[in-house]
Amino acid sequence: MNTDSSVVETEGLTKRFDGKVVVDSVDLRIPRGSAFGYLGPNGAGKTTLIRMLLGLTEPTSGSMSLLGRPLPRERAAALARVGAIVDEPRFHGHMTGRQNLLMLAAAREPAAHGRIDGALARVGLSGRADDAVSQYSMGMRQRLGIASCLLADPELLILDEPMNGLDPAGMLEFRELIRSFVDEGRTVVLSSHLLDEIERTCDAAAIVDRGRVVMQGSITELAGGQARSLRLVTSDPTRSSVIASVDPLVEQVTHDSGDVLVALRPEASAERAAATISRSVIEAGVDLYELEIEHASLEQRFLEITSRLGVAA
Repeated sequence: MNTDSSVVETEGLTKRFDGKVVVDSVDLRIPRGSAFGYLGPNGAGKTTLIRMLLGLTEPTSGSMSLLGRPLPRERAAALARVGAIVDEPRFHGHMTGRQNLLMLAAAREPAAHGRIDGALARVGLSGRADDAVSQYSMGMRQRLGIASCLLADPELLILDEPMNGLDPAGMLEFRELIRSFVDEGRTVVLSSHLLDEIERTCDAAAIVDRGRVVMQGSITELAGGQARSLRLVTSDPTRSSVIASVDPLVEQVTHDSGDVLVALRPEASAERAAATISRSVIEAGVDLYELEIEHASLEQRFLEITSRLGVAA
């Protein structure tokens, strides 16, 4: 496989429809061998960007490349190693899952036919491969869509809202499937509005709002990086709160259903605060049952920096 550090690069990528800016000067770098989330609310321009990368719509301005190949000049060569689902996967309902894949494989290199059985097994559809797609649930159609992507033995998978229609068990299976692709050295781009699943599944992400990338980086960086709070469970929450409140690293202490929630000062080290507070609690004769260092969630960070709360324009 290609060893370039980025599988997707865009610079100043812009798309206007009837004078309205849908994708606004996007500079994007997606690292090779990662699960990357393109995260934003519905209507933020996520699908339009994907459609430009795949040649389904032309950009108004800017440049882009896939797998180190400039687009549109080398699009055919790049897309030969890309598997993609845009919007809801569409198949012929009167045909079986296997027949649909046979038809799609015919448009690819001869080796694609030999990948059909493996692709069906990989997504857990071997037992339903010969049923008509009209009998498939939405989750099964999503899995068949991923199987269709695997026919190309792709270096890069681009999946647009792939978790739609999945129940919690299906989401867990999907998450494990994505991680297995990354373990093989593939790159997976997930466009989604499901913050929790992006946080659980991806290594890095870009947050997009109103067509603009407002932040991108690792999930830890996007969530705020350093931990800012502690949660304690003790035999005496009231006394523990008083003890924690006098620690110089602490900004505020509150109760929540018996737990002691400790907000730290910006300059504080969470590890140091955890050590000093736990020691003080135990020395005071209070039993410490649990102490957890809490990091900000991606959802909290997303709400802080997108215009849904009027913070980012």
